[in-house]
Amino acid sequence: MTTDVRSAYMNASIATAGPAQLLVMLCERLVLDLERGLVALQSGAIDETNKHLVHAQDIVVELRSSLRVDDWEGGPGLASIYDYVHLNLVRANVTKDAALVADTLTLVSELSRTWREAALTAVRVA
Repeated sequence: MTTDVRSAYMNASIATAGPAQLLVMLCERLVLDLERGLVALQSGAIDETNKHLVHAQDIVVELRSSLRVDDWEGGPGLASIYDYVHLNLVRANVTKDAALVADTLTLVSELSRTWREAALTAVRVA
C-alpha cells in the first residue's frame, strides 16, 4: 500500500511540475543513481551497479536530447558537459571504475546544485 501511495505522489508531482522543477528532479535523481551505483560497485554488487549506472545514462541522454543548444549562449557548453558525463558513465560501467563514478558524481552534484539554485532564483524573481 505504501508503494502505491508513494508512486501516486511521484506521478502527481511530475505531472504538475514546471520545466525548471523537472530539470531539478532529473538532476537530483541522477545524483541518487550515481550514489547508489557507487555504493553497489564498492560492495561488489555488479548487477546493481549496472542498473543504477544505466538509469543514470538514460537520464543524461534525456537531458541532452531536450537541451535546445541554439536557444542560449551556454547551450553548447552544457551539451559538452552532458556528453562528457554520458561518456564517463559508459566507461565507468564497462570498466567498473569506482574512481570514475566518484569523479562523475562530484561533477553531477555540482551541476544539480547549480540547477536547483537557478530554479529557486527564478521562483523568487517571478
